Amino acid sequence: MRFLMRLLSMAAAVFGLLLILTFSVSLIRILWETKSKNRPRVEVIELSGVIMSSTRILEELKQAEEDDQVKALVVHINSPGGMVAPSQEIYAALLRVDQKKPVIASMASLAASGGYYAALGARKIFANPGTLTASIGVIMEFANTQKLFQWAKIERFALKAGRFKDVGSPLREMSKEDRALLEGMLTNIHAQFSQAVKERRKLNDTELASTADGRVMTGEQAVQTKLVDTLGGIEEAISEAKTAASLPADAFVHFPSSKRGVLRKFFLGEDDPSEKSFLGSLGDVLSLASGHSRMSGARIWLLAPLR
Repeated sequence: MRFLMRLLSMAAAVFGLLLILTFSVSLIRILWETKSKNRPRVEVIELSGVIMSSTRILEELKQAEEDDQVKALVVHINSPGGMVAPSQEIYAALLRVDQKKPVIASMASLAASGGYYAALGARKIFANPGTLTASIGVIMEFANTQKLFQWAKIERFALKAGRFKDVGSPLREMSKEDRALLEGMLTNIHAQFSQAVKERRKLNDTELASTADGRVMTGEQAVQTKLVDTLGGIEEAISEAKTAASLPADAFVHFPSSKRGVLRKFFLGEDDPSEKSFLGSLGDVLSLASGHSRMSGARIWLLAPLR
């Protein structure tokens, strides 16, 4: 019993020490960032993951736009795309900010479809040679489950008011009118995307037709087709931002801070779902040992062909 109590006391002491160290590190970081933000700097903003909303990045762009100490921005993009409207909002916001201070786009592993759309708002685009980008197209997917429910002897139906209210319904076969309606909508969205590419990248109709067909390109191919300005990573983009803003080479660069503390990051991982936490890694090991896969439907969706 004494041994157990001693062990618990030691564990509590270690945990308390970790809390004190974590608090101290966080306090020092906050003080350092506060001091650093009071001098001219380059602000790095992350655009990562599937673009479902523009709220967070629009707030960050607005803060950077209004901060007189922010002389230039680098938008670091690692996104397969997503919804059309949020991508357009980010694109428009980058265009607006670039009127006041230089905005440079840096593509990481992936900057395709809506991710590339957003990058068009920057005055200069950098990509790594192996970056997957472009994918200038629009797609909608449907499934007709009518025969499946017939096989299961389940009758499903829908009540509607409005001729096209159930367009794309999985309960019935798509009619010619439905298909024409959806294809017209997709064509219109694609035309909006293509027009932005044509204007921002200064392409003629022939060049646009050979690139805006939904194909995915590497960074090297994108440079050759004028969709990207030059090859380079985040450091090269930051250097370009400093030059464009007439900042010295040693000017301060502020990277986005993690929203999680040291202990939370250790146990729960980074805010970026691609980062493994201690518990996540342990779960992978246990899954492999038991022969079960932890691949969820959402994960499979993210690994599906680029949108």
